[in-house]
Amino acid sequence: MKNKLLKSGIKLRFIKNRIVDVLKDNSGQGALDVAIICILSIVLGSLVLAGLYAIMDGTVMPSVKEKIEGLFNYSG
Repeated sequence: MKNKLLKSGIKLRFIKNRIVDVLKDNSGQGALDVAIICILSIVLGSLVLAGLYAIMDGTVMPSVKEKIEGLFNYSG
């Protein structure tokens, strides 16, 4: 019985030490890193959307407009 209590105490101390080590660890991402990543993702996303809009407006939409006008053109 005494051995089991001793082993349990050792395990609890080991677990406590691991928890304390994890809580003391401050090697994570900083706020500046996260802010830079957010700004970069917004800028890149806006560039991609602007490119898609330019492609859609310049090539796809005129041909769609012509096809729709051709469907409703009853004179020709």
